[in-house]
Amino acid sequence: MAQYLDPKNDLVFKRIFGEHPDLLVSFLNALMPLEKGNIIESVEYLSPELVPDNPLKKYSIVDVRCKDNHGRFFIVEMQMEWSSIFMKRMLLNAAKVYSSQLGKGKDFELLQPVYTLAILNKNFDAETEEFYHRYQLINRQNTDEVIEGLEMIFVELQKFKPESLIDRKIAVLWLRFLKEVNEENAWVSDELLENPDICRAVDICEKGGFTDAELAIYDKYWDNISTEISVISNSFREGKAEGKAEGKAEGKAEVVIESHKAGLPVDTIAVITRLTPDQITSILKEQGLL
Repeated sequence: MAQYLDPKNDLVFKRIFGEHPDLLVSFLNALMPLEKGNIIESVEYLSPELVPDNPLKKYSIVDVRCKDNHGRFFIVEMQMEWSSIFMKRMLLNAAKVYSSQLGKGKDFELLQPVYTLAILNKNFDAETEEFYHRYQLINRQNTDEVIEGLEMIFVELQKFKPESLIDRKIAVLWLRFLKEVNEENAWVSDELLENPDICRAVDICEKGGFTDAELAIYDKYWDNISTEISVISNSFREGKAEGKAEGKAEGKAEVVIESHKAGLPVDTIAVITRLTPDQITSILKEQGLL
């Protein structure tokens, strides 16, 4: 009986969507709200240098970036955790891709739109049962008026129910694939395997196709996710438990120390604690850790 790795893991996600452009095309066409005549036919991967790395979360974000045959840019993200700052980070990433198109002497008319598709493993909107969220720049008085350029799609995987997308079968299959295929499930639905693209993605997830070194990286990713969750949880508890300024400072200092020991970079610790990099460096020096 086959054993499968979780496609939400960095290693597997990037192997499926970062090495097989036809599967990425299928995935994007299934989940993006593209109008008839605007479907994606082919993609080319973007050089990582086009979008500087963001250290806000070192391990919990997996992304693949590409440009399609129409010249449009797509950023596809798999986010294992969620915090309010992710929204700003995604907007910043999309804005950087958008602005990077305009070199010296180029016409603004040549600018192509940038789309972000974020698959969230943790829910971010507790006010609704809707799992598919589309964000655009619109006129609030007349929502038919849209400023083209940036668009973001968030899909909350935990809320997803197949009957919610009954008119988009391929979207249902891809989301079921992400939700159902994992180490604990040795059985894959025939309905998933009947689709050629999904079947290929399932085959890629088979544990036997990975080397021992790759499996070690796979396990390390989950360990790092657990560390990030613990650090964030500790930060939250410390902030609530300490009512006085001194207590909060001590709590943040502890989070800084534990985060540093866990291998998180200063920029990430700054986001978690809301301290400046200089304050974090000072704390670490006082503890003899730098």
